[in-house]
Amino acid sequence: MAASGGSVFLLMVAGQIESAEFPEFDEIFCKYSFVYGQDWVITSGLEEGLTQITKKSQDERRIFVWNFPLDVTWKSTNPHGWPQIVVSAYGIDAFGHDVARGYGACHIPLTPGRHKSRVAMFVPESTSKLQKFTSWVLGRRPEYVDPRVIAQGEGREVTRVRSQGHVTLSFNVVNKDMKKLGYDVTAHDVSILPESTGAALTA
Repeated sequence: MAASGGSVFLLMVAGQIESAEFPEFDEIFCKYSFVYGQDWVITSGLEEGLTQITKKSQDERRIFVWNFPLDVTWKSTNPHGWPQIVVSAYGIDAFGHDVARGYGACHIPLTPGRHKSRVAMFVPESTSKLQKFTSWVLGRRPEYVDPRVIAQGEGREVTRVRSQGHVTLSFNVVNKDMKKLGYDVTAHDVSILPESTGAALTA
């Protein structure tokens, strides 16, 4: 057990889905999920979640504010498959249907500390004007069956999409035991040579 415990590192993330910018809409809510490699295991926290519905602010910013908390910890044996967060924004159309307003994804930051990411969102588009009109009438606009597909490369080249909106995320990242396994993800401005030389080089 001691050997197996020494061969893993921990990645701890606390943060928020802070806000979004979708100028064309009045109400938005978000779903999120984490996508990660086969060697990663969640030891605490939720793999997916759903925010509250929020209305657009009435000030000059015209943004949607959630400040929805994120709190999750992984353990892994190697960095391959570093976690990503997939965010899907939804709203209600004129017929009362939930409609996808945007999809986006970003990697959890590699370096420890506080980070903020502004994620560009996009939506799938119909391939013809007839399909676009039909989907609008029926309230069945193009959307992904599984939004986690956007964190992968397979099949993305055949998807027609349109940019729409942004979502702002904040992360507080802490890792443990990565250096013991030979991984150094600390942001350095100064690289220090071995102590025996008594010298330092500026990067």
